[in-house]
This record gives sequence, structure tokens and C-alpha cells, in this order.
Amino acid sequence: MPTPLGERIREQRLKKGLTLEQLAGAIGSGKSYMWELENKDSARPSAEKLQAIAQALDTTMEYLLASENVSEIDASDQEFFRKYRGMPDKTKQKLKRMLELLDEDEDE
Repeated sequence: MPTPLGERIREQRLKKGLTLEQLAGAIGSGKSYMWELENKDSARPSAEKLQAIAQALDTTMEYLLASENVSEIDASDQEFFRKYRGMPDKTKQKLKRMLELLDEDEDE
């Protein structure tokens, strides 16, 4: 019986029009590994593998791991995460500092 993780991976893979083999190739794994992730409740991917899957499916690890029935992250948030992943580390650090400052302003 598939887990919520497996169901979300399958759902996102089908939305992108990818086969198991194509997704497996994109993350450097075998088709049988992807099948197990989608269909077995015992599959536990590493954080690195899960990040690769999320990136290949243009979604986030948070969405894939959500344990409750959540609606998919909206398109503008997904676009933000895609852009963020492509930023240099220095830019990411600046953005994080900006967010911390904004959060401090809200606390006052």
C-alpha cells in the first residue's frame, strides 16, 4: 500500500508526464527503486534522494513529505522555490537575512 509520500511522487510525476524510468534516470536511480517509493510503505529515501526527486518534479520536499491532505503549493510559491534553488549561496544568505529582518519587524 503506498504512503502519502509515494502517492505525491506518483501524482507529480504523472502531472509532468514522466515515466518511472524517466524520473529514475533524472535522479540517478533505477526504475525498480522509483516503483518501490511509489508503491511500498517501507521505502525510506535519503534526504538527498528526496531533494533530487522534488527538484526533478518541480516541487518541494515539504510538499512531498506532508502527512496530511494538503493542497499543492501554489504556482507562484513553486516558482519562487525553483528560482531560490538556482541562486548562488551568497545570494541565498542575503535573502535569508532579509527574511529575518522582516520577521523582526513583524514582532515589534
